[in-house]
Amino acid sequence: MLKKYFGFTSFRPLQEEIIRDTLAGKDVFAVLPTGGGKSLCFQLPALVRPGLTVVISPLIALMKDQVDALQAAGVPATFLNSSLAAGESRPRMRGLHNGEYRLLYVAPERLMLSGFLDDLKRWNVNLFAIDEAHCISEWGHDFRPEYRQINSLRGVFPEVPLMALTATATERVRADIITQLHLREPACYTASFNRPNLTYRISAKSGAYEQITDFLRARPSESGIIYCQARKTADSLASKLNSDGVRAAAYHAGMETDDRSRSQEAFLRDEVRVVCATIAFGMGINKPNVRFVIHYDLPKNIEGYYQETGRAGRDGLPSECLLLFSPGDRVKYSRFIDEMTNPKEREIARAQLEQIVHYAECASCRRAFLLNYFGEQYDGSGGSRREEAPSPSGQNDQSLLTSAATDSANCAACDNCLSPRQTWDGTIAAQKFLSCVYRIREKSGFGVGVQHIVEVLCGAETDKIRKWDHHTLSTYNIGGEHSRPEWSAIGRELVRLGFLRQNAEKFNTIEMTDEGRTALKSRQKIVLTRAVTAPDQPAKHRAGEIACEEPLFDKLRQLRKRLADERGVPPYIVFSDVSLRQMARNYPADEKAFSRISGVGEKKLREFGASFMDEIAAHLQSNARQMFADDSSPEPAPAPVRSKLNDTARETVYFFRQGKSVEQICLVRGLKESTIYGHLEDAIRAGEAIELDRLVDEKGRREIASAFERHGFGNLTGAFEALGERYSHGQLRVYRAAAQLSAA
Repeated sequence: MLKKYFGFTSFRPLQEEIIRDTLAGKDVFAVLPTGGGKSLCFQLPALVRPGLTVVISPLIALMKDQVDALQAAGVPATFLNSSLAAGESRPRMRGLHNGEYRLLYVAPERLMLSGFLDDLKRWNVNLFAIDEAHCISEWGHDFRPEYRQINSLRGVFPEVPLMALTATATERVRADIITQLHLREPACYTASFNRPNLTYRISAKSGAYEQITDFLRARPSESGIIYCQARKTADSLASKLNSDGVRAAAYHAGMETDDRSRSQEAFLRDEVRVVCATIAFGMGINKPNVRFVIHYDLPKNIEGYYQETGRAGRDGLPSECLLLFSPGDRVKYSRFIDEMTNPKEREIARAQLEQIVHYAECASCRRAFLLNYFGEQYDGSGGSRREEAPSPSGQNDQSLLTSAATDSANCAACDNCLSPRQTWDGTIAAQKFLSCVYRIREKSGFGVGVQHIVEVLCGAETDKIRKWDHHTLSTYNIGGEHSRPEWSAIGRELVRLGFLRQNAEKFNTIEMTDEGRTALKSRQKIVLTRAVTAPDQPAKHRAGEIACEEPLFDKLRQLRKRLADERGVPPYIVFSDVSLRQMARNYPADEKAFSRISGVGEKKLREFGASFMDEIAAHLQSNARQMFADDSSPEPAPAPVRSKLNDTARETVYFFRQGKSVEQICLVRGLKESTIYGHLEDAIRAGEAIELDRLVDEKGRREIASAFERHGFGNLTGAFEALGERYSHGQLRVYRAAAQLSAA
């Protein structure tokens, strides 16, 4: 089923386990990051067993998009929503009554209509899949009141299992989802939040439009999203880009529905390169080849930022996330927060704002910071582990209590890891700031915010300074060597370093910590970090990169666009960029070779195979075939004798020779560890040079050799148990393959 309909030969992490539990009739709750393959978790079971799978989705665009893709793969699916005229709905309803469909996409408002519920009872529903499940939680960053209706579904269909899926949820939100949906002892899965193919960068916002155009000029054939906080900004930015020759469209809630739909459709069909949008755009948009996401303004919270950046690189290919940061954005949002009437909402909003500012200004690994926010520790080598879950009450909710990411992590794919920022001896500046905090508290008996401390240091003459006699303090006007923005950044860094803390319950007033008092008294040396600047060049090798012949890739993209236009669907419905890059790398010349390309199922092979193979053959008539080894840049080379490895195993060997560990390759390729070891075993048996000592050290090889001497090469399980399970089956298999090859 997986290869026949979807064109894949293996599952992504957790997909197989989720599908097995679903087929066993269990309730399932899954948190899988954007691009992690949530849809397959309910689409594949829908094909395996009889009956109808009902997918509850919040956005019309998502329904049409997924149904188009399913129909292109030969899967009987449909949707019902307000975008359909009566003449379009009636034949679909007839098909549902006749059992012609396996999947039905529907909005929550339509689902809970009494007449529709009666229809569902006659349609043999075998699963309800609630996509974007965080929308049901008031603690979620995108709460939708209409989603609350779904919580009565269990009472109406007590025997039908439920599956809840989301890409972004803190522990408090996860617990609330399970409660609201009345899930019964659900099988819970939380995948790593790490997106190894994404590069995260922060750039100081200075001449923002020029920064945007420079970025786009460096990527002339790539498409992406630019997020803006204001509708007016989205409109003006799109207009300017079009004037400068960049095909762009605006998208925000203030536009007419038809205009929004046209902008979205143009983006999905590659007719515009850039969408300038508010946060109204993106949830559920299944365009896999979004190569960049730019935040023109500071996001309001980390959950929203993570989800929005996650719309880049859903196909696993390298993609970039750029945030243009100005401390002025923080001041602007603080004023909005002050106008909130609900004290609890103000407290949460302030905490979330400080978290995103800390992220923008931190000098440590940005990937580690993001993972830490969702309760996951990044080890700096590409791997990560999940922390113990906080209590279901949500009292330890990561959205409020995130600690700083570890300084030791290095992901080699964020600006702080690629080009660590300069540090400087900030002892004198820190002493002045800490002393000012101390003197204000000593004189007035209460704390103040960062900006008031900065005004005292810079000798400002404000009403508050005069009212509280802070112009008489010894620290008044002693900070002339730094500007006010620089002092503000110093204060925020002292908070991040733990010398000060912000009390969110008292309007973010600054308080001295024990560490701060010790540093002040002992005149401890304090090293501070320079502010963010423009990003440097990306690393040579990026996670997920598939080297290929770029001119051929461009020709295949043009062919894909023509075929998609003929069928009235977005280009990625035909094939993803991953598929095209594999074609432009491996030059498939017959159906057997073409079927090995990722994403090629039986229907797509019949419908598109000949066209793409003809294009490849025509290209090779006037261009030399290129080979791709460890170097990511293609260079012409004589065709060597190809090993017996298949394409997917060869891809693993490629990454292994780049220096990636088995764990890193698992993350890059979305495969299980046992599969990667199987590829390496096949490579050894095919005569490929594989560095065995990178997989098993010398001591391990001696121990494994001894175990095989006692039990024989044919008894892998015996050797595994004799070694006390200290080595994985994969390590034993690669050692055995190397030993047998050596003996031969």
